[in-house]
Amino acid sequence: MNEFQEKNSDEIRQILAKYPPEYKRSAVMPLLHIAQRRKGYVSPDDIRNIAEILDISSTDVASVSGFYTLFHEEEGGRYRIQICTDLPCALRGAETFLQSVCAELGVAPGETTSDGFFTVEEVKCLAACHRAPVLQVQGEDEIIYHENQTLETFRTLIEDLRRHGQAQKEGA
Repeated sequence: MNEFQEKNSDEIRQILAKYPPEYKRSAVMPLLHIAQRRKGYVSPDDIRNIAEILDISSTDVASVSGFYTLFHEEEGGRYRIQICTDLPCALRGAETFLQSVCAELGVAPGETTSDGFFTVEEVKCLAACHRAPVLQVQGEDEIIYHENQTLETFRTLIEDLRRHGQAQKEGA
């Protein structure tokens, strides 16, 4: 039994009970979610441990983790701001919007602000092409979509998130 399995044995057991033994590999996403919930990202050790639990290769686990924008391979900010720049969104100004957001926060895509609050990520397809620029904010166990964004609506969003995050920090 690996460290990940020891720390989360009850929850893992409940998840695996939902699948026939020959299909336990189907539990990869719930197990990735457990790993990420602990520290905000899925480490290479988590990938190996999940692979061991499910009797599949680390490559199989990593391919699922890498495909979905809700799983992260590196530590990031308290909030992950993911902006779609796929072709339909780009045609509606998403690339320019991404550059403006990065300039506003003083980071490049993939970087985290110096206060640790925000990581800006460029992603593909948030399924709202007709309402681009679109972004999703991941944080505190939720994902919230923001469509038809402008730099002004983004500034308001950032102010709200900073206020909320600061209030939680002071209350902790």
